[in-house]
Amino acid sequence: MAVVTSLWTMFAVSFLAATVLPLGSEPLFVGLVRLHPEQVPALLAAATLGNTLGGMTSYGLGRFVAGKVAPEAAASRWAGWLRRFGAPTLLLAWAPIGGDLLCVLAGWMRISWWQAALWMALGKLARYWVLAAGAALW
Repeated sequence: MAVVTSLWTMFAVSFLAATVLPLGSEPLFVGLVRLHPEQVPALLAAATLGNTLGGMTSYGLGRFVAGKVAPEAAASRWAGWLRRFGAPTLLLAWAPIGGDLLCVLAGWMRISWWQAALWMALGKLARYWVLAAGAALW
């Protein structure tokens, strides 16, 4: 039962951390990996899914506020990378500074939702995988 609760908690915290809320999922993830090393695949799945869905919530917010984005946000470095490299830029959606803005801008710029979700998920999975590997070394 504790592992199931941990997975749901990991999902919820990683979801909220990927929205515009000032929350980080990394400490919880590392702690759970250290407590339940046998559950690393399930924790990776819960954290990646939650964080990706949270990022897609920000993406949806960007679609909703299209035309209402501040001009300085649309002219940001993140928006320039998104224009230049397209959906693969969302590999960086996990970044603590700018990642949430990148997701919102992807929606605002009408990047394909499935490409946005795919690239976000790959970047977020890679980040959690590195964290899990690091936690295993401690």
